[in-house]
Amino acid sequence: MKRIFLLAAAATLFAVPALAQDTITIGFTDSQTGPLNVDSLGQQRGYEFWRDEVNAAGGIKAGGKSYMVKFVSYDDQSVGGRVQQLYTRLIVQDKADFLFSPYSSGLTAPATVISEQYGKIMIVSGGAEEKPFELGNKYLFMVITSASHYLSGAVAALKEKNPRAKIAFVYSDDPFSKTVMTATKQQAEAAGLQVVMDESYAPSTTDFGPIVNKVISSNADAFMGGGHYSDGATLARQMYDQRANMKWISILVAAADDKFGDLGPAAMGVTAPSQWEVQVNYKPQFGVTTAEFAKAFQAKFNAKPDYHSASGYTSGMVLQHAIEQANSIDQDKVLAALNATDVTTFFGRIKFATDPGHHGLQTDHDMVLAQWQNTGGKLGRQVVWPEAAKSADMIYPIPPATQ
Repeated sequence: MKRIFLLAAAATLFAVPALAQDTITIGFTDSQTGPLNVDSLGQQRGYEFWRDEVNAAGGIKAGGKSYMVKFVSYDDQSVGGRVQQLYTRLIVQDKADFLFSPYSSGLTAPATVISEQYGKIMIVSGGAEEKPFELGNKYLFMVITSASHYLSGAVAALKEKNPRAKIAFVYSDDPFSKTVMTATKQQAEAAGLQVVMDESYAPSTTDFGPIVNKVISSNADAFMGGGHYSDGATLARQMYDQRANMKWISILVAAADDKFGDLGPAAMGVTAPSQWEVQVNYKPQFGVTTAEFAKAFQAKFNAKPDYHSASGYTSGMVLQHAIEQANSIDQDKVLAALNATDVTTFFGRIKFATDPGHHGLQTDHDMVLAQWQNTGGKLGRQVVWPEAAKSADMIYPIPPATQ
């Protein structure tokens, strides 16, 4: 795959024969409204950034043509019941050639039913639950680490700091969060850590007072939980306000978003499993470097990229790579190229399972563990695990609330 330059060249040094120009249509839904809006926006920006860079560079080259990328998208309103209808419309009425996933496992699952029904490739960057990849589906490809391994690093790091830690698991009652926590509890118990609380809550919960009281009463000294941004941020703030004073806190999704820093002292010391952070550098075999991506993303959106935007961008890169390797936009040829993919991007290594029982599941991308720390008078995330990737030492225990 030719390198995608973040600044389109102003001139061509050598005259080359003009390629016939055509269009590839990619369809997806995003949560422009509803509780998943914050996380979905990052993924959407990643998609859009990739599209704009590809088109600025002249499109995707395949089969003697230069394909410009066109998006068709709809607001799923963070409601699973809208997804199948909208993805059917994307394929039948809008004639989408390929699909990107919505954000969240709960919305991705119904979308995959439609992509399989119509035989359309879907690149999944917003749903980490494994179940859709265990049903014999052929057209799904996940670019992120799957849910069962989201908090594996947190378990390993906590065991190193306190091998007798007592953990309270409190999490959203949604497919992604439940999958993460079921696997994490098993990993924690296998590591010799003690589970003293296991409770889920409705995703719409806004008052966590009674749950925080239970956490305190459980005598837990470590907390793992959350779900998505709104509930996770509220949960962190209310634990701080009620002085739960956990020595360790890991929160899904919310703590990996820059907005989480707005919580101030309530964010301090909280760890977040992250698909990608700007401090982690991989040497890409194609595409941009982390530094190039982060600088150009900031310039375009006036915001720092998070792992949602990085994974959205990577979805586009992986699809582009497969089309160029196949030298065609034919579904079967692109499918074969995706099955053969084994590459490293700025996001990390990307490789897919090809056995029928796990087809399309990501096998080689590694998570990192980031922690909110005060560095030079500014609150921000630092990579603290694994050792080879860390940008700062881990803070343990978390300082108690002082208000």
